[in-house]
Amino acid sequence: MDEAGALPQGPPINMLPPTPPGLEALYTLCRKIYPDQVNPLQVTALLKYWLGGPDPLDYISMYAHPGNAHENIPPHWHYISFGLSDLHGDGRVHDVTGPEGLSGFGFELTFRLKREPGETSPPTWPANLMQSLAKYVFHSGNTLCTGDHVSWHCALDNSESRIQHMLMTSDIQLSSAQTPFGNVDFIQIVGVCADELRAAQQWNGSGVLNMLSNLPASGGPWHVTDMRRGESIFEYDPSAHEELERGFETEGSNLSGVSARCSWTDHEARDRKFVDGVSRLTDEETEQIKNTLQKGLQGADGFNKLDDVRESSGMLESAELLHVRKLDGIHLVFNLEAGSLLPLAIRGRVKHGRHFTFKSVLGETAITLVANSVTGTLVDMEHPFVAQGSWLQVLIPDDLAQDMAVTFQVLGSPEALSLPKTFSWPERKLSITIVADKI
Repeated sequence: MDEAGALPQGPPINMLPPTPPGLEALYTLCRKIYPDQVNPLQVTALLKYWLGGPDPLDYISMYAHPGNAHENIPPHWHYISFGLSDLHGDGRVHDVTGPEGLSGFGFELTFRLKREPGETSPPTWPANLMQSLAKYVFHSGNTLCTGDHVSWHCALDNSESRIQHMLMTSDIQLSSAQTPFGNVDFIQIVGVCADELRAAQQWNGSGVLNMLSNLPASGGPWHVTDMRRGESIFEYDPSAHEELERGFETEGSNLSGVSARCSWTDHEARDRKFVDGVSRLTDEETEQIKNTLQKGLQGADGFNKLDDVRESSGMLESAELLHVRKLDGIHLVFNLEAGSLLPLAIRGRVKHGRHFTFKSVLGETAITLVANSVTGTLVDMEHPFVAQGSWLQVLIPDDLAQDMAVTFQVLGSPEALSLPKTFSWPERKLSITIVADKI
């Protein structure tokens, strides 16, 4: 008897497992944009995250976009992540939600990299960059949104490029998608140089993104990153400085906090134990402040995402924990890098009725400068300096803010300062010292 003839007849058996529903929904959207690239090149996590692997993104697809010369869209590689949203819907990675909510973290990452002449395959370094950002999101629980910025402090591709930081925007083609497990937005990474990052910090990310989109050489409306770009938007267009200054003066800054090297002492410091200018906490206090340093002053706008993924931190969520002390006078100390942000904190935040927080990278110390109009604070005109554990709030009245805005102008040229430099307001029992950066 012929054994082959004895086998049941029918369609060939598909030995591959079915594509998870959440992933299939995103693939379907991509196929609508790239109908001729149904099987794009992919970077795949060899050991999936739910099995103990280090990389949260299951897949990163890499598409070739031809560009459009008439619309100033250069040929580029389009990278799309899969894994920040819920691909499986069975709780293995993300909490299960219904189709009306957010899928996983509610977004995926994309990146558009200018295609070099003669380049036949996409570089894979953007996949590593996207995995690094995804790890931050998974570990911190903080999401990334349009207008956010990420300071990276080295070329995104580890070259000598000036493109060393990132802004976030909505992907112009993908926008958002509805999956069986909820809604997914697509947040595009935009590579920027140091001047553009500082502009986003000083003003806001959305304003700088709009300025970038108006210049084809800096990415155009599709925000295509060119790692060989040698000039900032301020070098391409000298009038960009005026636009930035107008926006800053009119709207202030969206940045409400940074990680920094800072410390503070009060007039009763001699009765407490200090090491290197930083108050030492008990183990109980340390644990309490770790639990409360989360999102921002209650009743005010919160900490504006991360200033640096590698040294990210949150801000205070509630004011009910830790011992509260009303102080007679204070002395603040900032290193030069942190001190150079004091003009931004005063002009871009306090003078616009907002707050700004310096969170120490060396411990649990935090210093928040607040305007009169900020609610949910511990300070008032009678008690302008209040400490809760090692978190200090400092009230900056309008007249002091105006004085500081003028006084701190010298910090705009830090190379000309003789350090340490102390600014004093004896009648207010307040002094601020700027010290050299430690190498």
